[in-house]
Amino acid sequence: MKRNSGRLGARGEEFAAEYLRKLKYRILEKNYRCSLGEIDLVCRQGKRIVFVEVKTRTSSDFGMPEEAVTEAKKRKIFRLAEWYLAEKHLENREVSFEVLSLFPAREGAGFHVERFPNAFELT
Repeated sequence: MKRNSGRLGARGEEFAAEYLRKLKYRILEKNYRCSLGEIDLVCRQGKRIVFVEVKTRTSSDFGMPEEAVTEAKKRKIFRLAEWYLAEKHLENREVSFEVLSLFPAREGAGFHVERFPNAFELT
């Protein structure tokens, strides 16, 4: 089961990156990792750095994908973002956080996407 969900997640992240490119986002990092954890996508839109959490599910039986971004997950993403910005010397850049919620399309090709821009803020 985990292996299939991992493949689904990877497919979802690839689709999300392509989706964001069409919105004129430049993908800076996919699956950025450091000792604190991982950020799915780091993008640039204009001068703004956007940290994107991608949640892919096959059904809403256990809640909507975006509901998996809990307060604890948000805090972790904040810490990862701070680490990334410091590492890349981008501390003074405008930053935002987005969540993309994906479900496989019934037609079998691609995903249905719900985008949550400015899903939360660095505090």
